[in-house]
Amino acid sequence: MYQIKNFTTNDDIKVLDEKGCFQVIEYQRDLSVTPDSAATAYFSAQMNVRRRQLVCDLSKAPVTIQAGAMQWMLGNVNATTGIKGVGDMATKLLRGKASGESAIKPEYTGDGLLVLEPTFKHLLLLDAEDWGGNVVLDDGLFLACDSRLTHKTVMRNNLSSAVAGGEGLFNLSLNGRGVFCLEADCPWEELIEIELKDDVLKVDGNFVIAWSGSLNFTVERSGKSLIGSAASGEGLVNVYRGTGRLLMMPTAR
Repeated sequence: MYQIKNFTTNDDIKVLDEKGCFQVIEYQRDLSVTPDSAATAYFSAQMNVRRRQLVCDLSKAPVTIQAGAMQWMLGNVNATTGIKGVGDMATKLLRGKASGESAIKPEYTGDGLLVLEPTFKHLLLLDAEDWGGNVVLDDGLFLACDSRLTHKTVMRNNLSSAVAGGEGLFNLSLNGRGVFCLEADCPWEELIEIELKDDVLKVDGNFVIAWSGSLNFTVERSGKSLIGSAASGEGLVNVYRGTGRLLMMPTAR
């Protein structure tokens, strides 16, 4: 048995969101400051630059996190590598090298509490079921997920244009039922949600942070010809075709 005091009940901490086994908390003020840093801390809080943490209740579901993200754990918590054999390790190493994510993502089981490192980025909780059980993430955004979600690597259709556009060739895909957390540069209030139905979205840059696995994702010229692309000044753009959902953060990056 354990009892926690002065954590989420602290009047300086606000619970921003709760889904599944996850809870996002935010420190309203930075109280661990010196006279030299007090002014910066004050104006940072006024501009929504605040520390946030992800709290995981393992009694609700096992959790897989980005390597090195754990800060503290309490109670009956067991940490594993999540590797189920030599073949599984080889697959995860290849997937990590291809997608740019950490190859080994530790898994935590039990019925205790797991708290991740604080971050100034925005923590976004999403349910894979809202994405038809198949969601693709932009590079470097994954922080944690319900361990019942499976991880796959998806490859773009036209590799040459992706290389020319400076984009990665592979992305991480989460499949199944469960909640996951993204660590993003943009808050919920500025995210644009787009629903496509047999239509096309073209974006100049990697502003889309998540999209349905049912969508066809390519990198193409912005115009029908090289001359047209040069005239528009856009060059290559990310193209999403088909039917599905996207989340885009136009104010970051």
